[in-house]
Amino acid sequence: MRRELSDKESGAPGRIKMSDIARLAGVSTSTVSRALSGHASIPQALRDQIVALAQVQGYVINQSARSLRLQRTHVISIIVPLGHEAGQLISDPFFLEMIGRLADEITGRGYEVLLTKVAAPQPGWLDRIVQSHRSDGLLVIGQSNQHAALNAAAKTYRPLVVWGGALEDQHYCTVGADNVAGAQLAVEHLIGLGRRRIAFLGAPEAPEVGLRREGYLRALAKAGLEPAPELSAPAHFTVDTAQATVRALIESGAPFDAVFAASDLIAVTAIQALIAAGRSIPRDVSVVGFDDIALARHSAPALTTVRQDLAAGAKNMVELLFRRIAGEDTASIFMAPELVVRES
Repeated sequence: MRRELSDKESGAPGRIKMSDIARLAGVSTSTVSRALSGHASIPQALRDQIVALAQVQGYVINQSARSLRLQRTHVISIIVPLGHEAGQLISDPFFLEMIGRLADEITGRGYEVLLTKVAAPQPGWLDRIVQSHRSDGLLVIGQSNQHAALNAAAKTYRPLVVWGGALEDQHYCTVGADNVAGAQLAVEHLIGLGRRRIAFLGAPEAPEVGLRREGYLRALAKAGLEPAPELSAPAHFTVDTAQATVRALIESGAPFDAVFAASDLIAVTAIQALIAAGRSIPRDVSVVGFDDIALARHSAPALTTVRQDLAAGAKNMVELLFRRIAGEDTASIFMAPELVVRES
């Protein structure tokens, strides 16, 4: 059960008290306490009003006393495990956008952010993070190849929410897009344009990419098209490896008239490699990505892609995490994807 802050936790004697803020705001002291703690039971508008009033009045929470009393750190961890993709950087455009949106949601509740990249997860890595007690809850971006570790941690550790795909035998709370449906939208769009030799770019070892490949295959089957093994290229989430994969596909001589890429970064890299090889986009080859990060809108030509709503995803992740911190059991959320048609 979440404890409320007390006047004793407001700082040195003589400073403005929580009860003073409550009187000025015309609400109860308990309402002020919950608002300053970022509690979801207080409407956002009222929460913002109380926080602004506290700032104007110079009210300061004694964080050390608060943490000691509540056994809370007032910190949320954002963790990026990269077991399948050790070379991927935090500066990857998807990570930058997702981490930024999560940080905005977390700091908006008065909490701090601890960012951890786990480049080569070793057995017990997640248990060690939990046992360090450095934060009040964990937000994990991507399942990587750590599905079993996440499942094991979820059996005993409640405040854990993961961004990822819907997998079998999944026991941890997850937020993400319907990857299979999104991929089907992308490939059905390409088929509707008259494309028949559609390449898939992505390494299916990552669960979300595997689900996107499943959607790709379903769309081909629905249209009566046989998948061509030579058109599945294991492009990774780094520019160098994606460029090498696309160049190898071009140099193989295998004919293709469209590309469905497992991410926008891979798609934009494919466009650059294709143009460098003398292919016109989209006259010779149509390209569709997945994510709809800012890069997609500013590529040349502007990238057609599958949008997974990262703003809503971050908001859902943080909301579910705080509900789990408060002791609730929460179900996973998988959002409907949207095809965004641009120029590619």
